[in-house]
Amino acid sequence: MPIILRLDVMLARRKVRSNVLARAIGITDANLSLLKSGKVKGVKFETLEAICAYLRCQPGDILEYHPEQPPDVQHDALKRAG
Repeated sequence: MPIILRLDVMLARRKVRSNVLARAIGITDANLSLLKSGKVKGVKFETLEAICAYLRCQPGDILEYHPEQPPDVQHDALKRAG
């Protein structure tokens, strides 16, 4: 998947334990663990907002985009599709 979650990095920077964040934002430890490992298909903006507020960060601090194909291949494919 081209979206990489770096929540574990931000937790380490802020010296916050996963279970503390989970309780603070109102989700289970198991759901936060799935989110940290990237084993989710999506995240609600409400959850993302709560994480960012608690960790005092921006969404871009915990989400990264890494295309699966080189950018020029993606660009060429988009041009053909459009």
